Amino acid sequence: DTVHVIDPATFEIVATYPTGKMPHHVTPSWDLSKLYVNNTVGNSLTVLDPASGAVTGEIPVVDPYNLYFTPDGRYAVVVAERLKRLDMRDRLSWKLVKSVPIPQAGANHLAFARDGGYLVVSTEFSGWLVKVDLNRMRVTAEMEVGGEPVDVVRPPGQPLMFVANQALAGVHVID
Repeated sequence: DTVHVIDPATFEIVATYPTGKMPHHVTPSWDLSKLYVNNTVGNSLTVLDPASGAVTGEIPVVDPYNLYFTPDGRYAVVVAERLKRLDMRDRLSWKLVKSVPIPQAGANHLAFARDGGYLVVSTEFSGWLVKVDLNRMRVTAEMEVGGEPVDVVRPPGQPLMFVANQALAGVHVID
């Protein structure tokens, strides 16, 4: 339940700060002015100053296993893994706009379409990929890939998405 600040020149830990319970990921804000520690069991985001690493605040958010921002910066997308949903929040006020239920367990990582119209989220515990339309804020497609799909990446300038699958020790290429 801590976060360490590491000096990039020496790789030494220079500070340690308490966070909420069970931090999983650290996510930069949409405008890169803050860092958010995703405290999934603590139901909070610990806010850090990226220049110093110091804690500057805490935001109450239910089950933030992972966190993303829509390409246009309109929404913060909270991956509420244990609740099987994506919570679309106003990125400035953090007010909940809509929860999008994910049909399979283990919502994990996601990537956005080039045009920002949809996202694809992996479900690590179920072996599926789920497409969510961001305009209608609802699931519009599902694809079973098996195994344990985790990271989803869409390289700049192309429509393909790459999905790492830790159980199958490989990568799915999705058009």
